[in-house]
Parts: sequence; C-alpha cells; structure tokens
Amino acid sequence: MYAKDWLKNAHDVMNTIEQTQMENVRKAATLMADTIQAGRWVHTWGCGHATIPCEEMYPRIGGIVGFHPLCELPLTFFTQIIGQMGIHQFLYLERLEGYAQTVMKNYEFSSDDCLWIFSHTGINAVNIDMANEAHKRGMKVIVYGSAGNTGDKPGRHSCGKNLFQLADVVVDTCVPLQDASVTTKKQFDKIGPLSTMGSITLVWMTICTVVEILEERGVKIYINPSHNVPGDTTAQQRLDEAIDEYKRRLKVL
Repeated sequence: MYAKDWLKNAHDVMNTIEQTQMENVRKAATLMADTIQAGRWVHTWGCGHATIPCEEMYPRIGGIVGFHPLCELPLTFFTQIIGQMGIHQFLYLERLEGYAQTVMKNYEFSSDDCLWIFSHTGINAVNIDMANEAHKRGMKVIVYGSAGNTGDKPGRHSCGKNLFQLADVVVDTCVPLQDASVTTKKQFDKIGPLSTMGSITLVWMTICTVVEILEERGVKIYINPSHNVPGDTTAQQRLDEAIDEYKRRLKVL
C-alpha cells in the first residue's frame, strides 16, 4: 500500500531526527530564546512550500509570541498555478539575486533579532541573499533543511555557496533530497514528499525547547490559547494579552 509506504518513510525521518538532531535543535532554540527574551523577533522565511512552517508556528493554538513571518506573497501564493503569480514567476523569483535585499528594505532589524530560514535544498538565490543580508545586520541565521544530503553542492548564487554553508546553526530535516519518497508500480517519478512533515516536526520540537529554556530563565511567555474549549472563561483574556504583546513588538518594525 502506497499510504503505508509513505507512513513508514515519515516515521523513519522522525526517528532519524530524534537520533541525530536534538543537540542542534537545542542550539537553535537557545538563540531564539535569547532573541525573545530581549523583546525582539525571530523572523521566519521560506519560499513555496517552505513557507508552510512559517505559517504553522504563529498565530495558532499553542504557539508563542516572538516569531514574525516574512511572507512575500509572490513567493508563497502560487496556487493559481498559471496566470498571475503562477509557478513560472515563482520559480524565476526564487532564483533571482537581489530580490531579497528589496524585501528586507521594508523592515527594521536589530542585531538582537535572528532569522529562521526553511529551505529543503538550500540552493536558491533568494534564500542565500536573505542569509547574507541578515548577517550584514548582525543577526544570527538559523537554517532548517536537507543539509546532510545537500552537502557542499554549490547554490544558484554568485557567491558559490549554498544556504547551509552560510548558517550559524543548521538543523537537518533528514529528508531525502528528492523529497518525494514513494516508488509506484507504473510511474517514473516518485510521489509522497516528506519535507513539510520534517519541517513541521522540527518547528514544534524547537518551539517547545524555546519555551523550556524561557521557563528556566523565568521569562514571561505569551501563548496563543485554545479559545474553543467550553468552560474556559479566561481564554479570551489570555488571547488578548498575547495579541497585545504581539502588537507591542510590531512597533519596533
């Protein structure tokens, strides 16, 4: 059964993450905790399906204030497939040097901030530019993707490096570089990608670790609560507090 094949592959990835990436997750979470404790932002960035982890972490139930998505619409909304903001434009833009610098002009960054980039292969120019620009502003760069499989393959960038080679901390999603993982009986190409599952797994492993570190430090944490549980009379109050804190931090952008 193809469904069970995919499920086994997903389990294998999660097991490998647990066996090999716990230390790296802790390193990444420590940098993020430092930023949040300083009242600043962990900026998150991804293109295409690598935007999904950015959208996953906040706002949503169980997420915490401190993560700011840099979601550039032409690089995230390509579900029309053709026409305006279609696949062809998206593929062009993610390989275009200089686009990221234009995106970053819209924000005020601090050296206390850090940038969390999701990229499966780490080879496209816009992600490499984001990392380089973040470093110019004194920010730490944290990258999640298939680092072990990409290795030292050059990126699509004039600097000659890939994204993982530019990061301060790398966490490997442990997903095959091909991403699609299930071999079928009659198709040439595989089906059933794993990169989103690997990234989302690591998102919550990381954020849970950030919370653990901040708790140990005695830092107040603003959690987006479940506001759909009958009988919880203070949920709206806690949600309002989290949103107010988010708004307060936005003033520095």
